[in-house]
Order: sequence, then structure tokens, then C-alpha cells
Amino acid sequence: MTRVLLTAFEPYDRWPDNASWLALIDLTRWHDGPIQIVTRRYPVDIGKMSERLRTDLQEDYDLALHCGQAPGSSHLRLESVGLNLRTDGSEILSGAPAAYRSPLPLVAAASRIRAAGIPAAVSHHAGTYLCNAALFLSQHYINSFGMRTASAFVHMPLAPAQVARENSDSPSMSTPMVSAALALMIEQLATTRNEQRHLA
Repeated sequence: MTRVLLTAFEPYDRWPDNASWLALIDLTRWHDGPIQIVTRRYPVDIGKMSERLRTDLQEDYDLALHCGQAPGSSHLRLESVGLNLRTDGSEILSGAPAAYRSPLPLVAAASRIRAAGIPAAVSHHAGTYLCNAALFLSQHYINSFGMRTASAFVHMPLAPAQVARENSDSPSMSTPMVSAALALMIEQLATTRNEQRHLA
């Protein structure tokens, strides 16, 4: 059975909820099938998040997909590159590589999501804040410990209720649409990983 670690973040700043966690809650309400999904909600604190992520990855998942909200985004962004870079320009981990690139076929996953009528694209820069740190650290731990896990990050738009609460004209995407996109992405990536193993 394919095992997937699916992570999101808790609320932060002015947001009383986080679109990424709302999507994971919705997904676990209806998703069923041969893929086992384990969800985790991380604090918006790089030290605590790093510690919990490292512990969770020890369970040796097939896939690790990390999720976060991206206010202002109109589509899902499948992030492929994690940079060893903080907002202040310093390194996340001294002496570690400058960046890691996800080995997952994100272009194919984005195409499948778009084919279902959900806006999505591959992005190669997850910023320099906590979302980027989650992607970089995930890939670093996987590489350092020789894990079979492959990881990526998904940035998602705000949920409509979040935009309504702000009384703004920011773009949004419904939580059910986001969770459906995540399910499609997981299925696409899991199928590809299984095919690669059979060919190995």
C-alpha cells in the first residue's frame, strides 16, 4: 500500500484558519482507496516544524506532500525547488546544499489537475519563508537519511470564507476543489512511483 504524509500549517498572523489545513480536513472526510494518507498540522515556527517534520519522515512514507496557503494566488502552485534560504538571507542549515529539486513528475500532476478543470501550475520558487523551509528540510532529511520518500510542496489559494472575512477582492478557491486537486495529485504521483519501482 502506498503511504503518503500530507502536512499543512496552523493559523498565523491575521488568519484564524489556514486554507491548507481546511483542505486536508475536507480530503480525509471523503477520500477512500488503496492509498493510505496520514495528515499532520505543523506550527508556524521553523524550529518546532523542523523537529516534527524530521520525526514524521522517519515513518518512511512513499510520498510527502507539504501544503500551505498563498494569499493572492489564483491557482495551485506545485513547488519543485526548496532553497536553503531564509527571509533574512541566511541559510536554513549551514553547510547544507543550496537547494534541492523534487524528483516527482510535477508537470504531469499539474496537467492532470488542470484536465479536471482546476487551475494549477508548476512553480520553481516557494519563497523564503516557512513553506520553502518545509520543502527544503523535507528534501534534506530524505536525502541525508537515504529514505525512499519523495517530496514536494503545494501552495494553494485562500478559501472563499477567508476572502469574505477580509472583505477583499483577493482570488480564492473552494476547499472541496483544492482537496479534489490534492487527491488527483496523490493518485498521479503514486501511480508513477509504483511504475518506476516495477521497472527498477
